[in-house]
Amino acid sequence: MSEFEVRLFQDDAAIVAIGEGLLARTLPREEWTHEAHLAACTWIVRDRPDIAPERDMAAIISGYNEAVGGVNDDHQGYHETITQVYIAGVKAHLSEIPEQTPLREAVNNLLLSRRGCRDLALNFYSKELLLSVPARRGFVEPDRASLSEI
Repeated sequence: MSEFEVRLFQDDAAIVAIGEGLLARTLPREEWTHEAHLAACTWIVRDRPDIAPERDMAAIISGYNEAVGGVNDDHQGYHETITQVYIAGVKAHLSEIPEQTPLREAVNNLLLSRRGCRDLALNFYSKELLLSVPARRGFVEPDRASLSEI
C-alpha cells in the first residue's frame, strides 16, 4: 500500500458529480485525483451501461485531459495499461459486493482495499514495463503476475 492518505466520499452525489464532470469535461483539474479516477470508473462501470469502459475510457480521459489544459503524450496524460488495470480492479470489486450497495460505500470500500491503492499495477507489472511508452499508449500484458489475480 502507498503512504498517501485516502480521501473518502461523504455521499453518492459527490461521486456522480465527478463522473458527470469527467464526461462533460467540466471537472476542475485539481479535483481529478486518484480517488476521483476510481470513483468515476466505479460509477461508469456500475451505473452507465451506455459506456463500455475498456473501449471508451481512453477517449473520455484523454478528451478530459485536453479540455483542462493537459497533454496526452509519451510521458504524461492518459495511460492505457494503468486504466485497464483499474477497470479490471473495479469490476472485480463490484462483482464481490451486493448490487444494492450504495455507491459511496462501494467506492470507499474499493479505495480502502488493495485494488484501490495507488500502486496496484505494480503488483502485476515491473516499473520499467509499466512506465514504458508502449504501456502508456496501448495495453500491454503484465510481466509479473496475471491480471486474473486482481
